[in-house]
Amino acid sequence: PNLKNQGVVMCRKTNAEINPLAMLGRCCLGLIVFSMLGSCAGKSDKVVTEDTVKSVRPDTIIATQIGKEVSFDEMMADLNRHQIIFVGEQHTNASHHSIQLKIIQASFKSNHDLVVGMEMFDRSYQEVLDQWSAAVLDEHAFLRKTHWYANWRYDFALYRDILLFIQQNRIKLVGLNIPFYIPGRIRVGGIENLSVSDKRYLPKEIDTSIAEHQNYAKTVFDQHNFSSHTTFDDFYMVQCVWDEVMAESIAADLGNKKVIALMGNGHIQYKYGVPDRTFRRTSAPFRTVYLAPAGAPVDLAIADFIWITTAK
Repeated sequence: PNLKNQGVVMCRKTNAEINPLAMLGRCCLGLIVFSMLGSCAGKSDKVVTEDTVKSVRPDTIIATQIGKEVSFDEMMADLNRHQIIFVGEQHTNASHHSIQLKIIQASFKSNHDLVVGMEMFDRSYQEVLDQWSAAVLDEHAFLRKTHWYANWRYDFALYRDILLFIQQNRIKLVGLNIPFYIPGRIRVGGIENLSVSDKRYLPKEIDTSIAEHQNYAKTVFDQHNFSSHTTFDDFYMVQCVWDEVMAESIAADLGNKKVIALMGNGHIQYKYGVPDRTFRRTSAPFRTVYLAPAGAPVDLAIADFIWITTAK
């Protein structure tokens, strides 16, 4: 269990120091998206903002700091002014990966010096990822060399178009994650009992003091029936290690380049996961794009942009 794709969301104020429009959005906290059936137009979404109810359709993008709908081009104009773009996902939602690709394509059109970082690969595979970007591997070899179905396991078809665009345009691909076996070892044995060889993959800094992040993790922990082998402290350490490693990976490859980071929604929500931890290391301006499927509760403080999507 982890912080990805959980349904419980708590309110958090937007960081005005990072997002100068934040003060405009605080009166609009409480966006909730419910799926509903329209009488003749098929599926739509009902959006509740305080006492105002209006119907919007999938593919609606909301700029949360101003609480208004914006076009894709308007969103991209804002994203292009920031060095790092965090784009969330529900891993099995094909529409989310199509949106991620659309953002990558638009960003690449404006800036060819682009890096795409992905949660789906851990840092030990960077040599293989470089080979993919250089187009010296075909898909079959890539899947075998990255041990895709032993590590990430989700259907590769969900990510194929993104990775093909990266390869065809020789975009640098960066693995953001820690080796996938390490979180489980921390969860059942504690970080202090990792071997010396495992500890070399840990981030140099691990902040476990963020109260809102910890409170959210506690709600997730309490929803699961863990065995006595897992304590909350170890569970929470896993979440912090996970987020800190991805933040460290982004910072290491940043330089003057534009970075688009793809990861589960839970790692970017309210920015207390990877985004704020990246900012702590880089002070680089960033934006977050949260992909909210119909039927999922969400509020305006969760990200800079909320893109309402189909449920699958």
